[in-house]
Order: sequence, then structure tokens, then C-alpha cells
Amino acid sequence: MKDPSAPSYRLTFEDAVEVHRMLWEGWLQSRIAAHFDVNPGRISEVKHGTLHERSYQEAKRRYGGRAA
Repeated sequence: MKDPSAPSYRLTFEDAVEVHRMLWEGWLQSRIAAHFDVNPGRISEVKHGTLHERSYQEAKRRYGGRAA
């Protein structure tokens, strides 16, 4: 069992690229946050470009995604 006092996972750039792909596939932000064990605010930061700001462009390059 995970230590409840341990900090949440920190999203990497690669995780952020994956977050964009998941959003394009229709995942809910809360489910994505649970998948990565992060606060839902981190997913919102990725989505809006305040965390790993170039991840959207990289996800679009890799997957040809659309705006989430």
C-alpha cells in the first residue's frame, strides 16, 4: 500500500504527451488524473499548456490529434 503522506507522482513530458492523446480519445480529466496518480489540476495544467507547454505540439506531431 502506498504511503498516504508520500507526494503524488510528477508528470513527465512523455506523460503530458500521453495526457493529450487520452483527452483526444475522450477520457475524463478525473480518470486521467487517477491513472497517473496526480491531482486533477495537473491534467488541467497540461491541457491548457501551463505544464509541459510543448507537449501539445509533440502529441499532435505523433498522433495527428485535434484540439481537446
